Amino acid sequence: MLRRRHLGRVSFAEADDLQRALLEATDDYVLLFEHPPTYTRGIRAREEHFLVAADSLNADVVSTDRGGDVTYHAPGQAVGWAIVTVRDDPAAGRLHVTALEEAVIATVRSFDPEGRLGEIGRLKGYPGVWARLDSRPHKIAAVGVRTRRNRRGERRTLHGVALNVDIDLAGFAAIVPCGIVDKPVGSMKSLGLDVGEAEVEERLGQELAARLGSEQRVARVDRSAASTSDERPLIRRLRKAGVNPDEALSINSRKPDWLRIEAHMGQEYQSLRTLTEDLRLVTVCEEAGCPNIFECWESGTATFMVNGERCTRACGFCLIDTRKPLALDPTEPSRVAEAVVRLGLSHAVVTCVARDDLDDGGAGAIADTIRAIRERSPETNIEVLISDLKGDPAALQLIIDARPDVMNHNMETVARLQRAVRPSAAYHRSLTVLARSVAAGLTTKSGMMVGLGETADEVEEVLVDLASVGVSIATIGQYLRPTAQHLPVARYWEPAEFDDLARRGQRAGLAHVQASPLTRSSYHAREALSDATPLALPTRR
Repeated sequence: MLRRRHLGRVSFAEADDLQRALLEATDDYVLLFEHPPTYTRGIRAREEHFLVAADSLNADVVSTDRGGDVTYHAPGQAVGWAIVTVRDDPAAGRLHVTALEEAVIATVRSFDPEGRLGEIGRLKGYPGVWARLDSRPHKIAAVGVRTRRNRRGERRTLHGVALNVDIDLAGFAAIVPCGIVDKPVGSMKSLGLDVGEAEVEERLGQELAARLGSEQRVARVDRSAASTSDERPLIRRLRKAGVNPDEALSINSRKPDWLRIEAHMGQEYQSLRTLTEDLRLVTVCEEAGCPNIFECWESGTATFMVNGERCTRACGFCLIDTRKPLALDPTEPSRVAEAVVRLGLSHAVVTCVARDDLDDGGAGAIADTIRAIRERSPETNIEVLISDLKGDPAALQLIIDARPDVMNHNMETVARLQRAVRPSAAYHRSLTVLARSVAAGLTTKSGMMVGLGETADEVEEVLVDLASVGVSIATIGQYLRPTAQHLPVARYWEPAEFDDLARRGQRAGLAHVQASPLTRSSYHAREALSDATPLALPTRR
C-alpha cells in the first residue's frame, strides 16, 4: 500500500529524519516537497566541485548518504522521495532508479505535447533526466537514492528525484552540478515551458505512485498564496483549504447533549484552585478553557503550563493570551514540582506556550521542570506536551535528555487544514518532531481536533502517519469555538463517529486511541500510558 504526501517547503534535515522514521513503516510512502536553498553532497561528492567555499554560501550545505555528487535544491524544484520496499536482489536498486527516471520523463512529456524541450530521456553514462538530447543536452532532473534494511529485514529505499521546474539556476553556478563539467543544467521554464511547480509536483506524484505501488489516499498541505479579500485571515485560509465558513455553525447554536458539561466545583476543585493561586502557577485547564476542568480537578489532576502564559503564535483555535511574552521565571520549575508533591500526583502533565522569541523555544525550561519534578517526586510519571520548537533538533534534544515518560506534540488537524488552523506550524514538522522523539526511545503521543471541516478519511490518514513514525498514543476530541474571533465549528461529530475513529487508529497500529467529544490532550493520560507501556517504556537516565 502506497501513501502519497505533499508537504510544502521542508528543510533537508526534517525531510531526512522523517524518511528514516518511515523506513520502519509497514506502508510505502512517496513524499513530495520543495527545499529552501540547499546544497547536498552525495557519497561520491568531491570537495573541489564546490567552486565557492561551502561555508560562504547563502544556503544550507548538507552531507547525505545518497548516491551521486553535489547538487542544488531551492524553491521551484519538485522533489520526490520514495520510501518503498524493494526486492532483496542486487538489481533492485538500479530498477528503482529506472522507475524514478521514467516517472520524471512521463511527467515532463505530459506538459510538453508540442516538443518544446526536444527529446527527453536518459543520457548514456549520466544519471538523471535530460532534455534537448537531440541538440545540446541539459540536465533537468537529478536522481540519487540508497537502500537500507529496516528492523524487519526488509530492503527499503531512501531519497529520490529533484525536477527543475522554475528554479533559479544561478544557484548551480557555485558548484559543478553532479560533477559534470561539460553539460549545463536547465529547467522546464528556462527551456521554454512556463508551468507551475504545484502542477508539476502533482503530476510527478501520480507518475511515481503509478510505478512504485498501489496508491491509497493522498494528503497535501495548503500551499496557496494569500488572498486580497477583506475577510479576516483565518476565514480566508479556511476558504482556500476548501471549507466554506458561511455554512459553519453559529457560536450561539445549541450544543448537543453529549457536549454539555455539568459544573462540579467541590472540595477537590476548590483546593486545587487555591494551590495553583498559592504557588502562582498557570494551568492550561483554565487558560485554554478545557471542558474537562471540573472532572479532572475533582479527581485532583491538572495540566501545568510553563514558560509563562503568553504565546508567540496565534493559532485560529486557541484561547491562550498572545500578547508580547514576559521573561521566563527561573522559580517556575520548582513551583510546579511543589504542586506535584502537594497533590501526590502519580502522573503529572506539563505543557507550554510556544516561545519562538527564545533561542531554544523554551525547551531548556521544560527540561528544568522535568528534572525538578524528578528530584522532588521520583515515582511520578511525567508527560510533556510541547510545541514544535521551530523544528530545532538541538532544542528538542534538551527535552529528550531530561527523559520524560511521555513526549506529546499535537498534530491538531489534518494536512489540508494545517495552514488555516495553525499557520505558524507545519504538518511535516510535527511529524518530524514526533519521529525524533520515537527515535530517542520515548513513548510518544499526539492529538488532534475534529469539527473544522475535515473528513473521517483525512483523520485516518493522520492516524496512519502517526503510527508509521512510531507514535503510540493518539487523542481525538471535538473542537469547541472559544470566541467569535476564533475559527468556526463546521459541525459537531457524534459519539459513534469518535468510536469509529478510535477503531481506525487501532487498525493503523496505535497502542491507545482516546477519542470522544470531550477528549483533550491530557484527558485520561495515565490510562493511555498504561496501555502504551508494553510497546515502549522509556529508560530514565
